[in-house]
Amino acid sequence: MTTTSTPKKPGGARVRVQRFGTFLSGMVMPNIAAFIAWGLITAFFIATGWLPNGILGGFGDADVIGWQGAATALAEAEDGTTFQRYVGLVGPMITYLLPLLIANTGGRMIYGERGGVVGTIATMGVIVGSSIPMFIGAMIMGPLAAWLMKKVDSIWEGKIKAGFEMLVNNFSAGILGAILAVVAFFGIAPIITTLSSLLEGAVNWLVSLGLLPLVSIFVEPGKILFLNNAINHGVFTPLGVQQVEETGKSILFLIEANPGPGLGILLAYSFFGLGIARASAPGAIIIHFFGGIHEIYFPYVLMKPALLLAVIAGGMSGVATNVLFQTGLRAPASPGSIIAVLIQTERNSYLGVILSVLIAAGVSFLVASIILRASRKRDLAAGNTGDMSEAVAATEAAKGKKSSVLGGLVSEGTTETGSAGGTATSTLVRNIVFACDAGMGSSAMGASVLRNKIKKAGIDGVTVTNQAIANLAGDADLVITHQDLTDRAREKSPNSQHISVDNFMNSPKYDDVVEIVKRNNTQGGTA
Repeated sequence: MTTTSTPKKPGGARVRVQRFGTFLSGMVMPNIAAFIAWGLITAFFIATGWLPNGILGGFGDADVIGWQGAATALAEAEDGTTFQRYVGLVGPMITYLLPLLIANTGGRMIYGERGGVVGTIATMGVIVGSSIPMFIGAMIMGPLAAWLMKKVDSIWEGKIKAGFEMLVNNFSAGILGAILAVVAFFGIAPIITTLSSLLEGAVNWLVSLGLLPLVSIFVEPGKILFLNNAINHGVFTPLGVQQVEETGKSILFLIEANPGPGLGILLAYSFFGLGIARASAPGAIIIHFFGGIHEIYFPYVLMKPALLLAVIAGGMSGVATNVLFQTGLRAPASPGSIIAVLIQTERNSYLGVILSVLIAAGVSFLVASIILRASRKRDLAAGNTGDMSEAVAATEAAKGKKSSVLGGLVSEGTTETGSAGGTATSTLVRNIVFACDAGMGSSAMGASVLRNKIKKAGIDGVTVTNQAIANLAGDADLVITHQDLTDRAREKSPNSQHISVDNFMNSPKYDDVVEIVKRNNTQGGTA
């Protein structure tokens, strides 16, 4: 087997924005389950929810009705009298749990467990020092505190006398965390509160003037270029969660996540496309619409850049529909699957949300169909028969790395660079980990494929899981990554075996992996 080389990374402002967006996603995506849990509790138990419950939803007077053992807080009526009010789960989760999870994740990304702890301590300062949910504050303080902890540790690295390591490490982290929490409370919280208010004011101004649909002019092309994460996780998610606390829903969660525009593009190719593009579009629809992996339709747009008009028109019409019906979601829909969208839809918003998806898809389909039919004869005359190789390559260039889901749109070659490469040896394999940037979509699909192959091969006692590269603990027997990510995986898990593949979804090299596992495990391997 051969070890794949790492391609040279492109530079430029776009790549820097992509990396920034990836960093933000790295803090938010691992905690999406917590957002979903909070969204479900909100949907069911607040006063306007499906099953209103003051004890869980945080409303109602505790001294009038309800379970007296529930957590309560002292409240003051308009006449100056005081009474006990239920705290519930909704408020504490959005105020403390979600920001602290983000801060801990961001801190770990910079400086491991130690960075996560200090980042969480520092973030308490901005949380308590502000009256709004501190998601932006958590995204700033978590990584910043971890970076400062790393710098402080470097001052006396290798200089601590034996036996005093734990004392110095614990107190240095505690002292720095306490200082940063106080600084964040008095200095950073007011700044971030002002920033959040300005951003919220800008969004409200766009809504009041009916201009919010114009945001799609930037968001839809930004998705194609993989620039949307910085906006989505840096602005839309924090402001959207804040709107949910105030109104119970937010339209901002649907600006980028609406699967309608991409669905329209793929439907148009299914009817009016050519060659491979037409043949692959129906399968791509399932991955995009139900799986929520939007990048599957990007190459179809890049094959004909004029189709940007279609996704922009679809996006604008979807946003306009939600503005008209005043609809929204209770929590982020991630991934952008129609299933996730409907689960997070506010109880009175189903009509508007469903229409926004259908109308966005319809408008995008109409515009894309016109463009495809108008250029059909010209494409046939020029010999353009729907080959997606160049479009996939352009999409991966925009992303900055290979894409596992796009590999299925083109035939995988049998050249040496397409082979499974790595450092597989004769070691006993019991724990296989698929690793990618986020540890979700592509690696989860790859793990599922290999898991089924191992099961069919009759191999027992082998676990196949997926996780983010940043979370590799070094205890995996075998780590499988895309060839562009293998070097990073080796750094995080140097004692593991490593295999790199071209395509997570349908790589024929998985058969080689199954044979390696079967042979090593049958022979007993080496300890």
